[in-house]
Amino acid sequence: MNILLVEDDLDLAATVVDFFELESTICDHAANGVAGLNLIQQNDYDAIILDINMPKMNGLSVCASMRQEGIDTPVLMLTARDTLEDKLEGFASGTDDYLVKPFELKELLVRVNALAKRRSGQVEKFHIADLAIDTRLKQAVRNGETLKLSPTGYKILEALARRSPAPVSREKLIHAVWGDNVPDSNSLKVHLYNLRKLVDQDNNKALIQTIGSQGFALRSPAD
Repeated sequence: MNILLVEDDLDLAATVVDFFELESTICDHAANGVAGLNLIQQNDYDAIILDINMPKMNGLSVCASMRQEGIDTPVLMLTARDTLEDKLEGFASGTDDYLVKPFELKELLVRVNALAKRRSGQVEKFHIADLAIDTRLKQAVRNGETLKLSPTGYKILEALARRSPAPVSREKLIHAVWGDNVPDSNSLKVHLYNLRKLVDQDNNKALIQTIGSQGFALRSPAD
């Protein structure tokens, strides 16, 4: 996973970041709400941990701004307040879960894992226009015809489907397909070219789109 922690308590933040790294989870950190929102706008995270009380911009405002921009990354809110009114305010701003301070690091990890799976990890079937993708069978069908995808081509298609209709950056796509074994610079370009020929060549509606400065997206022309 790749997550973001927005927390102004630097000692707590260091403890959380170190713990997540031990659990093989990448954890970026921002010390205030404005910096956190900038990172959220620039990167694609699996989950976000927000403290409510922060300088410059509080967690509720950060979360509300995200949702207004259409960013659907799951959010876990950290708070020292546990009244019903406080939680209702947080849910109204767009948060997905709450954890009251002080908390156990293992519980934080479990909750973040659960949130990250809600958005994409457990989905088995995707439908984008006339394209159907079955992640259990690792199969894609467009307009009733099964596509003969290579293993790498399928991985790229699934990675795009899991974020559809949002764009996926080139770096995120490479990591989703190859992990830490980064290929040569032309590999993604070649595989995308071949994938486009299979998915889009016999159709008037191209689904795999290049989004300037943002990456690539799998989306219906209507989107």
